[in-house]
Amino acid sequence: MTMQPGTARHEIHETLPANGLSYVKGDTTSPLSEWTIPALLAETIKRHGERPAVVFREQGIRWNWHEFSDAVNALAAGLHTLGLRRGDRIGIWSPNRFEWTVTQFATARLGLVLVNINPAYRLAELEYALNKVRCKAIIAPESFKTSRYLEMLQTLAPELQHCEPGALQAARLLTLRWVIRMEDVPTPGMLTYRDVNARGVGVEVSELDAISEKLDPHDPINIQFTSGTTGAPKGATLTHRNIINNARFVSMAMNLQEQDRLCIPVPLYHCFGMVMSVLVCTITGACMIFPGEAFDPVATMAAVSEERCTALHGVPTMFIAQLDHPAFATYDFSSLRTGIMAGAPCPIEVMKRVVADMHMTEITIAYGMTETSPVSFQSATDDPLDKRVATVGRVQPHLECKVVDTDGQIVPVGATGELCTRGYSVMLGYWDDETRTRESIRDGWMHTGDLATIDTEGYCNIVGRVKDMLIRGGENVYPREVEEFLFRHPKVQSVQVFGVPDPKYGEEICAWVVLKQGQGATEEEICDFCRDQIAHYKIPRYIRFVNEMPMTITGKVQKFVMRESMTRELNLSEGKST
Repeated sequence: MTMQPGTARHEIHETLPANGLSYVKGDTTSPLSEWTIPALLAETIKRHGERPAVVFREQGIRWNWHEFSDAVNALAAGLHTLGLRRGDRIGIWSPNRFEWTVTQFATARLGLVLVNINPAYRLAELEYALNKVRCKAIIAPESFKTSRYLEMLQTLAPELQHCEPGALQAARLLTLRWVIRMEDVPTPGMLTYRDVNARGVGVEVSELDAISEKLDPHDPINIQFTSGTTGAPKGATLTHRNIINNARFVSMAMNLQEQDRLCIPVPLYHCFGMVMSVLVCTITGACMIFPGEAFDPVATMAAVSEERCTALHGVPTMFIAQLDHPAFATYDFSSLRTGIMAGAPCPIEVMKRVVADMHMTEITIAYGMTETSPVSFQSATDDPLDKRVATVGRVQPHLECKVVDTDGQIVPVGATGELCTRGYSVMLGYWDDETRTRESIRDGWMHTGDLATIDTEGYCNIVGRVKDMLIRGGENVYPREVEEFLFRHPKVQSVQVFGVPDPKYGEEICAWVVLKQGQGATEEEICDFCRDQIAHYKIPRYIRFVNEMPMTITGKVQKFVMRESMTRELNLSEGKST
């Protein structure tokens, strides 16, 4: 089947809630793809081979689709000579570099399972991840910022100093055999990226084709570790079918076409970069523009301006960092049209500024989770602005979503409950963890842990996390609602609301506030702003002014860190789970 970008609009009759209940089903007009990633790339090369494919500005890489394919085949051939075979796991531990994207497609070419390792991981996390999925190989650079990747690998596997490449027998990394460093520098026990390519010179493309043709769309192809706030990370396991179809429908919603140029400052190790950016461009033939190895507002604005990007991706904090940068007005955003803001709730005022000041009139909001490949809801480019700033859009094609109460019953339209998703996008499960898989996926439904509402038109609004909802003196308080109100204060740049233990009310409301540059405010000023505007029980009892919020590398705010910090500062007792 030919996968052309479709219309941005979802079929209304499919997405309207039925019987007054918070249940929606996506359009099924466009059939699901049964392709593998190698088949997808081959089709893209056939249709767009001479068109620009990828630009890595920091590394000086500019390839068309034919050149990108040659790089993929070279690495795939080399990995094959190492004895890596279908189903074997290979880790990639790196910031945004061309080697990451090439590895994504080279591993898929052979049916290897790519294991995305968070670039921020340290020793204990790395050891856990490699052993949990039993990686046979890992590709990594020497270092990035404060992360010394090869040094950490040598600490976990000192045996590297005295073994031949491929012969590693490490006491702490039981299955790891190959360590491949990106730089062309000889290192004991390791191969270089160039070494691997050189080993594959004698492998014919026809041999790679024969391997790719035997792959099944339902094969696991990717493991992404979800960053839980408690317990060990879980390895969400995704298939060709999961992520190709999700990328197809994401590209349709944002109306991306072959002539578009997408600026990608989001990390590749996450679904936002790997699926919603790289695979979306592969499906459409659009060009990928990578501003740098990690997000930097100046590098991103320069890439948009100088590369004439028509689309931009990012989490809200990335857009805020650009809009509030002193040099913002010196860059040209007139080429921008569409894009995606996702990964965290988007403050309404930020969305309005992105549309007005960055010319992103067709920007979409997307919502999902790694376990659903990732997008379940997305706004369309022609949705009314009020829907694009106040909701996460409507259900994606071929998916069902419902909002349920604590008893698992579907709630009425407009009522709050936990959002659940079912359909092609739901992961195979958590790697080697049947217990936690069963806890999350019940009767095919992925329980997201997110609190949501669905309105009469099928638009979804995420109001918080099940675990984040506060119950103060018997009153339910949704932090997102309070955050949106406080964000209207002219001095507030960003705000996060969460609960802390309280002996009288069970929980009290706390707000951490980052003020705009050069502004000052008091706790009383913020409380006065709330009085007579929101219910008294929603007004924060505790307010702290901070310079920044604790965040993950993907830009998600870590409320549990704030909660723990305030609980210690206020000498409160964790009498109940918050």
